[in-house]
Amino acid sequence: MKLITFGATDPGRKRANNEDAYLLDDRLRLYAVADGVGGFEGGEVASRIAVETLGEAMPDLLGDRDRTPPAGRSSGEEAELAALRSAVSFAHRTIRAAVVKAPALADMGTTLTALLLANKRAYLAHIGDSRAYLLRDGKLTQITNDHSVVAEQVRAGRLTAGEAQTSPYRHVITRALGIAEDAVPDLVERPVQKNDTFLLCSDGLTEMVDDAGIRTILSGFPPRDAVMKLIDAANGRGGVDNITAVVVQVLEF
Repeated sequence: MKLITFGATDPGRKRANNEDAYLLDDRLRLYAVADGVGGFEGGEVASRIAVETLGEAMPDLLGDRDRTPPAGRSSGEEAELAALRSAVSFAHRTIRAAVVKAPALADMGTTLTALLLANKRAYLAHIGDSRAYLLRDGKLTQITNDHSVVAEQVRAGRLTAGEAQTSPYRHVITRALGIAEDAVPDLVERPVQKNDTFLLCSDGLTEMVDDAGIRTILSGFPPRDAVMKLIDAANGRGGVDNITAVVVQVLEF
């Protein structure tokens, strides 16, 4: 699989620190974005732990793909998702262990949206309100569900999308790594086509730039330029939060 990839993070116009982190591992074809939360620099610590742990754990976990799978589990696609699930769980436990060593970080946690490309398929693990998008044939589709109070109300029909944009609870997430006893990610698997473009991003981008604006930039520029223009667009609209974007374009198999 031949890819063009690029990622960048920016503190934005209003924040002195940057609680976002990202992973770009072209060897494994593993990519991730994390958006930390928590005081006393806890958000920075949590997001960094998440992406570092993911990157360190996945090589060994993916090595299991060549072994005979246990009864009840097939090889290939399910093994990829199992590896992601295990890595996310390990990241969650690592964040929790860090809090035991440094109680000042007790409220820290992080979102995590991870993409693994293998077997001509995309495998995603997702928790929180960072997002993954797919641009295919000019159409942009959000392929993760936000784990936030307002997003869940919209999906339940209790809020309209317009009402959600102005809700005082729009930044309250319902799932994250490190905060609760358990952290259960969504696992997504879908086929990949030539010329597909994936975007992983924190809500510092999506709060400032709507889907139409994202689609225009992703459609019009190669990954490096697209990432920088997305960040510039978010900053141009206020840059109220940290902004992170990772773009992965599939050139050929």
